[in-house]
Amino acid sequence: MKKRINPLSSLLPLSLLGSLAHAAPMLEEVVVTAQLRAQSLQDVPVSVSAIGGEKMMEAGIAKIEDLQAYVPNFTMSESGIGTDIYIRGIGSGENQGFEQSVGMYVDGIAYGRAQLARAPFLDLSRVEVLRGPQNILLGKNSIAGAISIQTANPSEYAEGNVQVTYEPEQNERIIDLVVSGPINDRLGYRFAVRKRELDGFLENLVLDRDEAQRGEETFRIKLGWDVSDSVTAKFKIEAGSFDVVGRNSEIITNYASDSDVFLFQGRTYGEIMDRTTFPDAGGLAALTGLLPAPVLNFLQLQPSGSIIDIDSDEGVLNNTADRKRHSNGDYSNNDTYNFTANVDWYRDDHQFTSITGIMGYEYDEDCDCDFTGAPLFQVEFQEEYQQFSQEFRWISPAGGTFEYIAGAYFQYSELDFFDSLYLPSDIIPQLVNAADLLEGGARGDADPGADGSSGFELLGIGDAGNALRGIRTPRNFNSESSIASTFMQATWNMADTFRLTLGGRLTWENKEGARKLEFGFEDGTIQPLGEIDTAAAVSFAAERHDLKGEREEVQFAPLINLQWDATDNLMSYFSASRGYKSGGFDARSNASPSADPTPINPNAPTGTNQQVLIGSFEFEEEEALSFELGLKSTLLEGAAELNAALFRTEFDNLQVSVFDGTLGFNVGNAASAVSQGIELDGRMALTENLILAGGLAFLDFEFQDHQLGTCIQDQTPDNANGINCDYSGKTNQYVADYSGNLMLAYERPLGNALMLRANIDVIFTDDYHPSPNLDDRIKQDAYQTFNGRVALSSIDGEWEVALLGKNLSDELVVLYGVDAPTAKTITGATTHHGLVNNPRTFALQASYRW
Repeated sequence: MKKRINPLSSLLPLSLLGSLAHAAPMLEEVVVTAQLRAQSLQDVPVSVSAIGGEKMMEAGIAKIEDLQAYVPNFTMSESGIGTDIYIRGIGSGENQGFEQSVGMYVDGIAYGRAQLARAPFLDLSRVEVLRGPQNILLGKNSIAGAISIQTANPSEYAEGNVQVTYEPEQNERIIDLVVSGPINDRLGYRFAVRKRELDGFLENLVLDRDEAQRGEETFRIKLGWDVSDSVTAKFKIEAGSFDVVGRNSEIITNYASDSDVFLFQGRTYGEIMDRTTFPDAGGLAALTGLLPAPVLNFLQLQPSGSIIDIDSDEGVLNNTADRKRHSNGDYSNNDTYNFTANVDWYRDDHQFTSITGIMGYEYDEDCDCDFTGAPLFQVEFQEEYQQFSQEFRWISPAGGTFEYIAGAYFQYSELDFFDSLYLPSDIIPQLVNAADLLEGGARGDADPGADGSSGFELLGIGDAGNALRGIRTPRNFNSESSIASTFMQATWNMADTFRLTLGGRLTWENKEGARKLEFGFEDGTIQPLGEIDTAAAVSFAAERHDLKGEREEVQFAPLINLQWDATDNLMSYFSASRGYKSGGFDARSNASPSADPTPINPNAPTGTNQQVLIGSFEFEEEEALSFELGLKSTLLEGAAELNAALFRTEFDNLQVSVFDGTLGFNVGNAASAVSQGIELDGRMALTENLILAGGLAFLDFEFQDHQLGTCIQDQTPDNANGINCDYSGKTNQYVADYSGNLMLAYERPLGNALMLRANIDVIFTDDYHPSPNLDDRIKQDAYQTFNGRVALSSIDGEWEVALLGKNLSDELVVLYGVDAPTAKTITGATTHHGLVNNPRTFALQASYRW
């Protein structure tokens, strides 16, 4: 039976892999492939963090989002309608038209779509997080950094492993099974499967259930084939699904205005302001002089104690962050697949590699996108993505005067995205009519009835809300992209202690995009031009449009890097690089880029009820110029390591997704921004049984010129377009002045048969904005969270039982926050919703190896 490697190495986060030699306090070398060669982490001139697959399984790290606790300056969060991945304050916003600024690569295949970051991990050998532009060796568009994931390969001997995890509070059940070994002298296999289910931690007060419920199933078969003495091949087939019912989102604030006289979140003005019942019809006289006469007349017609009766659950009054939500239900069903073929040919110490990848996914979602228990509106999403890629690579032998890595890359991808808003009740139409009442009919026009009069004629208002009844807003977006690139990175070993590296990638890309938005009836048929256009424009900032475009780009991304081995234990480096992120087409805007008014209602008087909307469609490429100065040191005769990186990245035409204040997002290019700071990480063997490790990052981000930011609720736009606000001089979402972690790990034999292992870590951060519009009212305060693990195993690692604790201090953190859609535009209430973290949990874990 094979003895397991020193297990303490699997306990260390960050680039803190390694273990203690039992004879003396000494760190084990960490090997990474950040530059496509197997190298010691201390020799790699990049700010990189690494974490082993065994550590991830033991610590319950199930997906990329869980990594952020152990990698400073790295943030991932599911948002209202997308996924945010940020490194050093840079990422892509909420728009399905974006490719990710943080590239994700699995076994060398680019996973450029954010939805794939939600997929669960399965049987990994390691994950490496590289900060800063990575446009040469790892591909295009990785302008902020890259996440390189390596799955485990077939083993040379027969082995297996099963691990079961159970967490009672959320009823989480995980089972991982791996079986691997040789089939014959030249062929080996590795089969892995993961199944995970949990009930969630948020209480849905409306549906009386826990959310977000999650079900995952992933299967992988990997074959290794020694074709000949000089040719090897690996083939991987993987399929998975992850389905989610509900989400970890809730209303976290409610600032109701004194002028709010209609319903918000299922309650009236009086109930919101003083928690009392609104006066009945007989008591309205007390409001004479305070409210307009049409409003008083309208209130007289309503049921006692309610301006608009929407029959909402009482849970809608809960509007603080407390892991309780009120929602009418939402879900997300996801299916993924991928095939990878990797062939290596070795000749005279040169390595020639071919990597072929076929991958894709599809999902359908239903979002309760008003994020309240009032059945206001839902949005359905469907997306399908397919990608084919082929890379050829040449790696020269290491150790000579010159070393080369060169290759060519081809990729074709196709994306089809659909979404549609629909109203499950008449609440929105009633609210719009009420708003119309307050605005004297400005939101619509009084179409004559059969008798030539309007039902609201006595109130002197329009009926804009009536046109919205049963509305559907089918929007179809598709994009096709073809990429061809060639790259080369050459290192000149000028002397034993000096190395100069030059690199570059030349990329050609052709991209086509189309987006079409219509207004439909409940049965899916398209509505004729009419008052629906006016009502949708005013209430949802949406207009019909049919847009198409094609763009072609040629980019050259250069790199220069200089390394100096100051001593045998100290390496310093300086690098300068220019990176690009290609332009594209906006999938989520509700309007066209033109400033033409939306069509008027043909039944309205000429020239009335027009609404000017300014949307977006095509956006330009993004450019980054980055500088990094780093030190990597080994101290105390190999018992400690300390690494540091000082960086500055200047962005031009930064791609930003700007919330339009209602339901859509407009993509534009901010003129410039700067991200700069310092990152530290280290580890130290205190004794042969005890190791200390940690990481710390300081970050300063500033928009140099960004005139098209999203205004916060109640803020007067300061842009001439009357919509946006100036973000120049401001920071960005997810930027904390400092963040980091610290971990203490202990390992000791108990007699000759047992091994005790224990570790505790603290994750800390300064305050930051979880919202893209930087609203101080929902700014996340600084916090610290603690995780821990205690395990008892056989001395040879054949079996192990462990107790895991996460968020031991039970800190409640707002991971993402934003304005509640339509709350301000329709009801006038200032409201936010947010996604929150898991509470304190304890889990039991048992594993058996053979």
